[in-house]
Amino acid sequence: MRKLLKYMKGYEKEAFLSPFFKMVEAILELFVPLAVASIIDSGIAKNNTQHAIHMVAVMAALAVVGLISSLTAQYFAAKAAINFTSKVRHALFAHIQKLSYTELDRLGSSTLITRLTSDLNQLQNGVNMTLRLFLRSPFIVFGAMIMAFTIDVRAALIFVGTIILLSAVVFGIMLICIPLYEKIQEGLDGVLSLTRDNLAGTRVIRAFCNEETEIRDFRERNDLLTALQNFTGRISALMNPLTLLIVNFAVLILIYTGGIEVNTGRLSTGEVVALYNYMSQILVELIKLANLIINITKSAACGDRVQAVLETKPSIKSPSKRVDVSASPYIIELDNASLMYKGSSKHSLSDIDLKVRRGDTIGIIGGTGSGKTSLVNMIARFYDADGGRVLLNGVDIKKYPLDQLRGFFGIVPQKATLFKGTVRDNMRWGKPDADDAQIMRALETAQAREFIEKKEGVLDHMIEQGGKNLSGGQRQRLTIARALVGDPDILILDDSSSALDLATDAALRKALREQYSDKTVFIVSQRASSIQYADKIVVLDDGKAVGIGTHDELISSCAVYREIYDSQFRKEAVS
Repeated sequence: MRKLLKYMKGYEKEAFLSPFFKMVEAILELFVPLAVASIIDSGIAKNNTQHAIHMVAVMAALAVVGLISSLTAQYFAAKAAINFTSKVRHALFAHIQKLSYTELDRLGSSTLITRLTSDLNQLQNGVNMTLRLFLRSPFIVFGAMIMAFTIDVRAALIFVGTIILLSAVVFGIMLICIPLYEKIQEGLDGVLSLTRDNLAGTRVIRAFCNEETEIRDFRERNDLLTALQNFTGRISALMNPLTLLIVNFAVLILIYTGGIEVNTGRLSTGEVVALYNYMSQILVELIKLANLIINITKSAACGDRVQAVLETKPSIKSPSKRVDVSASPYIIELDNASLMYKGSSKHSLSDIDLKVRRGDTIGIIGGTGSGKTSLVNMIARFYDADGGRVLLNGVDIKKYPLDQLRGFFGIVPQKATLFKGTVRDNMRWGKPDADDAQIMRALETAQAREFIEKKEGVLDHMIEQGGKNLSGGQRQRLTIARALVGDPDILILDDSSSALDLATDAALRKALREQYSDKTVFIVSQRASSIQYADKIVVLDDGKAVGIGTHDELISSCAVYREIYDSQFRKEAVS
């Protein structure tokens, strides 16, 4: 948590002025009971109306200055807290963009969203309250006790005993509640995670008529969280009655002893009233301080979670020096490359040897879990090979800065993801300055131009978040077009035509061969028909390349490929 304080740089003035003006307000507040005592003793008791009016004016002035100081303090505290959190949020988001797939897989998207939202909001609230109250509350407590000593030492000893008892009660309850509040936060994270999963998968839930099961699961988690909150609430609820009991008991003692002192002439009525007011101030501020410390504890826990993400180092390092690309007979080479995911005990890919010439089309096929996506992710360096080498234009891809490396690739992942905005906005992800002609050419190649031209506004047609207003096949074709707009040297299609019918898939592959014949294309597919005309086909089985060659070569030499081909074409023949 302390490491996050560096993001307060630039707002040191606000961080100083907020507690400063709160201290001014606190000092003025401590003079109010003395003014009340003066009104009673020198005004009312002596029938001195002029003095009473004068002291009322003083109290009004104290109230106005105190209000201005309080508002000023809150302004500076809010400014410091909001800007501090904003800088942390920007730093956190930028850091997340640097993390590799390995770290993103481990942390999870739901965790990162929680860190960017609720954790940072709690941290902002904690910083705000700390700047405003952390110095003020202790100052009022001890200031009230010191002011009591200036009035009467004997009466002030009651304050000392009361503060000790109040502190024991307040901080005792606080120490019990702090770990419970942390458990509540964890339970809340669980409920939020479940809610997020349900909202994201609402169509699947309804498709399986599983609403009642999900409602029951949510109710169980929510009931557990509610029970914990009620238990914690009952404990924290003891604070007010216990503190009021102690303070009221102390007030009784104070009034009783004060009455005796007034009768003996050692104290005046106004001084007893002042002592009573100081006791009330102590009660209020101790409760504020306890709540503040609980809030700070929550904020510190949230800050630690944010800091943990910031301290997560990317496993993939990006060199700063750009690589001078020279001519090479092979655009991609895999030299005995292997890949093992972090936390796994088994290699996902083992001993892959592959050489790809510029302009070749490479088909990758295999059963589910055979390592097809892992292979193309390793080529694009989303995961680092932990054995062997991956070369791009004869240079190890680890020597390329990531922005230069990814500039060679146009990648269409398995999940077709579009963003809220116009068709044009989505198409320009690969090339921000792409004109409409380039976009339409890419759409035509991806077999998307026909249905886009039927949309209202054409390129200005608004796509909803995730492309929810498009079919699965339409989303896939648009993501292919998006990759083509960037005019990449290497195009990776990771099972990106699974939602297309056979005719559209064939037309797409034909358009790619005719219009992008100079591009190297990797086609990952479950369909043998999609890759049978590739220049080279890689057959994967359990992370190993069990066959590399053309369709005709593999039919005669690779049992795995022949089995896949026969199973699919026999089905087509039967149908």
